[in-house]
Amino acid sequence: MNVTPSFASIGALLGVPARANILASLIDGRALTATELTIAAGVSPQTTSSHLAKLVDAGLILAEKHGRHRFYRLAEPHIADILEPLGELVKHHPVPERRKSRTPEDLRPARICYDHLAGAIGVQVTDGLMQKGYLDSLGRDYRMTDGGSAFFDAFGVDLAALARTRRVFARQCLDWSERRPHLGGALGAALCAGFIEKGWIKRTQVPRQIVVVDAGRRALKDLLGIEIA
Repeated sequence: MNVTPSFASIGALLGVPARANILASLIDGRALTATELTIAAGVSPQTTSSHLAKLVDAGLILAEKHGRHRFYRLAEPHIADILEPLGELVKHHPVPERRKSRTPEDLRPARICYDHLAGAIGVQVTDGLMQKGYLDSLGRDYRMTDGGSAFFDAFGVDLAALARTRRVFARQCLDWSERRPHLGGALGAALCAGFIEKGWIKRTQVPRQIVVVDAGRRALKDLLGIEIA
């Protein structure tokens, strides 16, 4: 199979900093307006419009009209799982800044990748689920055990509804900062949503960053036996 055309086309799309910035802004699962993405891209509105059209045509993002505004989001959750590790695939040398950004380091402990937990907390939670026997490794995915079904049902996850979605049920996502997999897919998204609903984690002013509150630390220790710093 000749994959060169595919590699070349995706490389051409991501090789433009403005388009890469647009995609990076959408990795946390939000839908943003063209105005917001213009700011992220760092180019003019007209140039941003051209970049957005190319990304839509490539099937990487979708455009949805709500009222007077058009919103853009990633076309599929798995696109975030593919894009996020690319930031660490090749060491780059950014243009020197007056004040070095700490954002990559700030995201390592705990962050959201599209709609599931990532960073050290994502790996810790996944390890805890496996050590408890709730998940088993199955190729590129995870398999839920009978004990896992009972755990997630008690947690409040509608497993029947997840099984009806088109999304991969429990994907192994390679975490770019931990170099180990964390739980993604529909199950990972449901787990993260449950953490947010229960108030165990909360977002910060840093895009994609989350913190675990004291109640979350206690709950995770009780449920999965893990210690969150």
